[in-house]
Amino acid sequence: MLTILGFAMIATFLVLIMMKKMSPIAALVLIPALFCVFVGKGAHLGDYVIDGVSSLAPTAAMLMFAIVYFGVMIDVGLFDPIVRAILRFCKADPMRIVVGTALLAAIVSLDGDGSTTFMITVSAMYPLYKRLKMSLVVMTGVAAMANGVMNTLPWGGPTARAATALKVDATDIFVPMIPALAVGLLAVVVLAYVLGLRERRRLGTLTLDEALVREAESETVLVGAGSGAKSGAESGSGTGPGAGTGAASGSDGSDGDAARGAGSDDDFQGLDPNRATLRPKLYWFNALLTVALLTAMIMELLPIPVLFLLGAALALTVNFPHIPDQKARIAAHADNVLNVSGMVFAAAVFTGVLTGTGMVDHMANWLVDTIPDGMGPHMGLVTGLLSLPLTYFMSNDGFYFGVLPVLAEAGQAHGVSTLEIARASIVGQPLHMSSPLVPAVYVLVGMAKVEFGDHTKFVVKWAVLTCLVILAAGILFGII
Repeated sequence: MLTILGFAMIATFLVLIMMKKMSPIAALVLIPALFCVFVGKGAHLGDYVIDGVSSLAPTAAMLMFAIVYFGVMIDVGLFDPIVRAILRFCKADPMRIVVGTALLAAIVSLDGDGSTTFMITVSAMYPLYKRLKMSLVVMTGVAAMANGVMNTLPWGGPTARAATALKVDATDIFVPMIPALAVGLLAVVVLAYVLGLRERRRLGTLTLDEALVREAESETVLVGAGSGAKSGAESGSGTGPGAGTGAASGSDGSDGDAARGAGSDDDFQGLDPNRATLRPKLYWFNALLTVALLTAMIMELLPIPVLFLLGAALALTVNFPHIPDQKARIAAHADNVLNVSGMVFAAAVFTGVLTGTGMVDHMANWLVDTIPDGMGPHMGLVTGLLSLPLTYFMSNDGFYFGVLPVLAEAGQAHGVSTLEIARASIVGQPLHMSSPLVPAVYVLVGMAKVEFGDHTKFVVKWAVLTCLVILAAGILFGII
C-alpha cells in the first residue's frame, strides 16, 4: 500500500507542476502533507518537517549567499573585462565567435542563474551573429550546453537538490565530479569549435564593415547538421518566442547597432559600461576574493555555506560601504534568493514525508525487485542514463525530489553508495537546460529571436552527446 501511495504522491506532484497547476514550492508542501494524512500519519507531519528543515538549512544558506555573492560580482564589474576580452578575441571570425559564446556562457554561469547567463551572453554576442549573418541556433545551442555543464555547481540548483533529497553534503557530490565536468565543458568547447568551422566555411571570415546587416534582410537559421539552412521568414512564422517578423525587421530596436555604419568590436559591450554599481578601483580586490573563495571551497577549508556567507558579507561591505547601497544590492537579487531558498525549505516537507512514512523504503524495495540482478551493481550508470530523459521531460524538482531517492535506495541495496548515485544524477544537465520545462530557455530563445522548435531540433543531439561524455568520464575516473 505504501508503495502505491508513494508513487501516486510523486505522480501527482509531477503532473501538477508540469501542467503548471501549482508552483513547485506549493506542490512540495501541500501534496506530501495531503498524502501524509492518507497514510494515517498526519499527527507526525510536524516532526517530519522539522527534521527536514534542520537537515536542509545549510544547503539553503549556501544557495542564498552564493546568489548574492556572484550577483554582486556581476554588479561591480568583475566579469566585464572577460566579456570585452572574449569579444575582442572573436573579431569577425565565425569560429572564434562560436567558441567565444561557449566560454562567455560558461564564465557568466558562475552566478548559478540561467536567466542571467543567457541575458548577458545574448546581449554580448547577438549583434555579432546578426552582423555576420551567422546561425542563431548555434548561439542558443552552445550557450545552453555550456550553462548546463556549469549548472552543476553546488549553488546552481541540481547539485543542491541532489544533496537536499539524499541528505548528503553538496561538496562531496561536486568536488569529486570536477574532472568529469571539466571534460564535459571541454567537449562543449570542442563542439563549438567544430560548429564554428562549419559556419566559417559557409560564411567565410569577414570584417565587421563587410558584414553589415540590412534591416529588411532575413536571418539564417540552421536547424541541424545536413539539413541545410532556411530563412527567418520560414522559421519565424510560428507562434513561439521570437516568432513573426520582428527578427527580420529590427522594429524592436535590437538590430540598431548591428545595422549601423562602420563597426568595431568595442561597439559590443555586452554589459552596460556606465552602470552605477561599477567599482573599477576595487577590481583586483574582488578578483582575489573570488579566487580565494573558490580555492577555499575546493580545499574544503570551511563548509560552503560559511564561505559564501563570509564572502557575501565582505563583498557587500567593501564594495558598498553605505547601508542604503547594500540594501539596494540585496533587494536586486532578492527574487532569485527567495525562489531558490524557498524551494529548498519546501522540499523539507516532501522529503520528510517520503522518508518518515516509509514510502521511499517500500518503493525502493519494489524497484530493487524489478531491476535485473546483473544491473544492480551498475546503478550509477543506470542513474546517469535515466537522468537524461527524466530531467528533460520533468523538472529538476520532480526528478531530484521524486525519483532520485528511490534510485538511491535501490543502489544501496546493491552496494552502490548514495554519493555515487547523486553524482550520476547531475550528468543530464546539459540536456535539461533546453527542456521546455526550464523557464530560462525561453529567455534564451526569446532574446535571440529563435523558434523554440528550431532550437530543440538543433541542440538535443549535441546535448545528449555532451551528457554521455560526462558520464563516460565519470566512470573512467572512478567517480561514478
